[in-house]
Amino acid sequence: MKLSRRQFLGSATLAGAAGIARPAQTMPMRTLGRTGVQVSILGFGCGSRFMMYKQEEKAIAALQRALELGITYVDTASSYGNGRSEEWVGKALQGRKDVFLVTKVNRRKADEAMRVIETSLKKLGRNPDLIHIHALADAQDLAAIEAEDGVLKLLYKLREQKVCRFIGVTCHADPTVLKTALERHDFDCTQMALNAAMVSMSEGQGPGYKPERQPGASFEELVLPVALRKKMGVTAMKVFAQDKLTGQAPAEMLIRYAMSLPVAAAVIGMPQLEHLEANARLAQNFQPLTRRQMRELSAKLSGQRAVLEHYFRRHQDA
Repeated sequence: MKLSRRQFLGSATLAGAAGIARPAQTMPMRTLGRTGVQVSILGFGCGSRFMMYKQEEKAIAALQRALELGITYVDTASSYGNGRSEEWVGKALQGRKDVFLVTKVNRRKADEAMRVIETSLKKLGRNPDLIHIHALADAQDLAAIEAEDGVLKLLYKLREQKVCRFIGVTCHADPTVLKTALERHDFDCTQMALNAAMVSMSEGQGPGYKPERQPGASFEELVLPVALRKKMGVTAMKVFAQDKLTGQAPAEMLIRYAMSLPVAAAVIGMPQLEHLEANARLAQNFQPLTRRQMRELSAKLSGQRAVLEHYFRRHQDA
């Protein structure tokens, strides 16, 4: 399934292979695994929280302000806002080559996924650096992705043809199936739900600890080691668990927890400019939590885990 030059935007618009240029303001950067690309430790999420700006002009202004603050990792998807997110991102990034641009495709059949990706390229106005398979759900979903006519083979071809530089997969529903996917396939990157509440508490044994729960059942314990062993670029999402942890712990501590993990970036939706400014300041002055602080925060939030696991198994990431 080879694309002609007319079918996609030339790869010259991709960010340079040496990495992403560092903006004027100081923002800590980390290497995105084996990609070798340096990205900001705070990523700008363009999902449901981005759509809360409602007006295109406000959304574009927020994203452009994020770039001024030193954020270089921008995360969107074909399904966000029924495609409006990609449109807004494309307009905001017009003429910018100092951004690592990520989009996602939620179709499982190659032909359907190709049509979605062609539309994404038009809306974004450039080739994305990374295309993720969006929201891996369960073993049946993985089988569809892996099928002869599945999206995975398409992404391998698109990477080879330099439509995108890297490919990956995201998951917030099932650590076990993501672990299987990463072990089996040649992904460059992965994005998973990582927050202080969704760990097994095998060490902390907080108030919600259940002895029958097996350690290693969380993304952090089960999947993150696999991704690191394979030198994949890892990003954290659901840091606030779709605001279900808001009020349970300070936002600063939740962000610091995610950034203290061995990930390249924490991708966060920031629906108000004051959130963006505050989170950028935190990232610019980031101090990692100690292991003890991380255990204590997890212990405090461990009672939320069962609720979050149930929620994310049914959550539609749009």
